[in-house]
Amino acid sequence: MAAFAVRLARFTGRLLLTLTATAALTVVFLLVLVLTDGEAWGLAAWLTTLGTGCAAALWRSRRRTRVARMVPFVPVALAAALTATVCVPTVPTTRQYPPALPFVATQHWSLSTGSTVAVYHYPPAPSAVRHPIPLVYLHGGPVRGISVLDHGFLRLLARRGHDVYAYEQAGGGRSDLLPMEQYTISRSVRDLGAFLQRLGRGEGQADVLGFSAGGVVLTRALADPAVAPRLHRAVIAEPGPMDGPTARISGHRGRPSARGLTPAAAGPRSTHTPRYAVAFGLMRLGLLTPGTGLIGQAEGVNAFKAADLGSDTASAYCARDAHRIPSEDSARNFTFSAAASLRVQQTVRDSPSLAPQLRRSKTPAMLMIAECSSQLRQWATAVLAGDPAVRRTQYMPGVGHHMWNGLAGNDDRAAAVVTAFLRDEPAPLPDYPTREGIAAFLRDRR
Repeated sequence: MAAFAVRLARFTGRLLLTLTATAALTVVFLLVLVLTDGEAWGLAAWLTTLGTGCAAALWRSRRRTRVARMVPFVPVALAAALTATVCVPTVPTTRQYPPALPFVATQHWSLSTGSTVAVYHYPPAPSAVRHPIPLVYLHGGPVRGISVLDHGFLRLLARRGHDVYAYEQAGGGRSDLLPMEQYTISRSVRDLGAFLQRLGRGEGQADVLGFSAGGVVLTRALADPAVAPRLHRAVIAEPGPMDGPTARISGHRGRPSARGLTPAAAGPRSTHTPRYAVAFGLMRLGLLTPGTGLIGQAEGVNAFKAADLGSDTASAYCARDAHRIPSEDSARNFTFSAAASLRVQQTVRDSPSLAPQLRRSKTPAMLMIAECSSQLRQWATAVLAGDPAVRRTQYMPGVGHHMWNGLAGNDDRAAAVVTAFLRDEPAPLPDYPTREGIAAFLRDRR
């Protein structure tokens, strides 16, 4: 029995040493991966780790017998096999675009900026009173496809007489990719200007509805003298931070959302695969750049799945709707470029204050704020305070960040608010908060 206990203790000790050595080499791999920014699909870090491990194993085995000399190489082999899974793609590395939607044709427009974007057109219903100004929709994301749920809302606006155009921003959905360094908030604004120029065939204007990240693009377009003249009216819905100072501001969100109240999102996740769990995790932590050599842009878009958004989807709905959150998109239509989105958001955080330029805006604008918003209230009130041309603010009761969501007539209420403003009709809801009432609105934590 004593001999067995000794053998067991020795085996346990050797196992712990092997696991410790394997873990240490894995840490070395991750450190080198960060230092080399994932160079050559992570192979630079893998080869460095393998070389370091082999050198250490050779040093440890120098005075051992021939058979015992192989023992120090066991953790090296284990670590090599473990870290190799981070270097091997498991999805196509060339862009796989979503199939065509069954209810709307996909056009591709080449813009003067060099971007090629996927465009969707919903003409006004023949039975509706036609609004003479075209309406352009800027989706959220920032670099993702337009969801099936959003397409439903665009069709509703068309049934109300709007001539609706929507385009997926460069890199998202069925639009062509850009080189990673070209994903900037200023490029997004220039793309909007180029789109409006092509749509207007000269000096024509358009109404623009910008939601979430699209609201940021629209806000910055209002302050851009090259783009603002093409804007007839602007609807800024649930905007993110418009510039660096706004992005760094502290504050509070709206009424409780469904975040944490719903089951985990179903479906496949890229983060269940070591390669993409490491890549997206380190990018989110800022330890790998969006242009990392570990995974290419196309591969990252192909790999990312709707379930990878985690509780982000639930946070776009009120807590009272936690049990009935709709399916926003289909698996075949969903696309999201996590790397390009991080890149665009970083350029927003790095940008100087927009307030001086925004104060010169003359384009009539409306702000839409959700009751259960997951956005900081100060992001929206900064627009209200900084843009003297904001004519009305509509506080949307009973909805979260995704205000048109197919639940309990929410789409109709949102469409009524948008249509009333674009047609210069009386607002369906009180003008709240007003510019003078921002302090009280924030103090009441509405």
